Amino acid sequence: MPTSTHTETSFATAWDEWHKAHERHRADPHGFLAVTHLHWLGAEPARLDGVPGTWNVDNDTVRVVLRGGESLQRDGKELNHDGGATAVFGPIAEREGVNLTAGDTVVELAKRGGEYIVRPRHPDNPLLREYRGTPAYAPDPAFAVEGTFVPFAEPRATTVGAAVEGIQHVYEAPGQIRFRLGGHDLALTAFNGHAPGSLSVLFTDGTSGRTTYAANRSLSVAAPDPDGRVSLDFNRAVNLPCAYTDLATCPLPPAGNRLPVPVEAGEKTPTERQDAS
Repeated sequence: MPTSTHTETSFATAWDEWHKAHERHRADPHGFLAVTHLHWLGAEPARLDGVPGTWNVDNDTVRVVLRGGESLQRDGKELNHDGGATAVFGPIAEREGVNLTAGDTVVELAKRGGEYIVRPRHPDNPLLREYRGTPAYAPDPAFAVEGTFVPFAEPRATTVGAAVEGIQHVYEAPGQIRFRLGGHDLALTAFNGHAPGSLSVLFTDGTSGRTTYAANRSLSVAAPDPDGRVSLDFNRAVNLPCAYTDLATCPLPPAGNRLPVPVEAGEKTPTERQDAS
């Protein structure tokens, strides 16, 4: 019993340290809670709220015309010289982006769903200023399970919906993760993660729309071992930006990634969304 208690205490401590670090990252002065606007660029030049310049996109190239007195910087270098300038960006790969600065504002230029977007991020945004943290289930070792990664014969281009209407995301799915949870044999289609060899899963479950955010949650999975074994710790399931703001373009889970069991672990619906419902 003492060993078990010590193990559970260590598990809870490790989770608490991880979640505090995740919250600090989420509350970064120029993170997604700081986004003030979401602009979709078109061929017609347009002024954008919260951003200097006149913007348009043509043939996969973004142009920004700056007037005298308008400042826009990239990597600390001023783009406006001699009282006016035209800056050109692109092509930008899908899900990639460029961060520019205008005073205290970070101006994100990115491509999502094949379209170019501009999102200014300001540290005084009320959503960030008033953020007080995300509720989560108490860590439970029962929701940390082992699984097996089963690769597809060839990676599959997988199209999923988005948190905003009118666009779709396409991800490469290298395979499935199979595991057992709550007495059920389950499987989740996995996408490639950020770290080399790692995986990422988007899912919903029996708690979605009740205690957890309805559209999706995300779980990062370390690279499989040589035998394909992976660890799934659903206590570390997190919300995507769309759980907090309508100015996000988050992907939805692929077909089949709705788990028939309630995963009472990980992050819950943000308080801001609860208050709005």
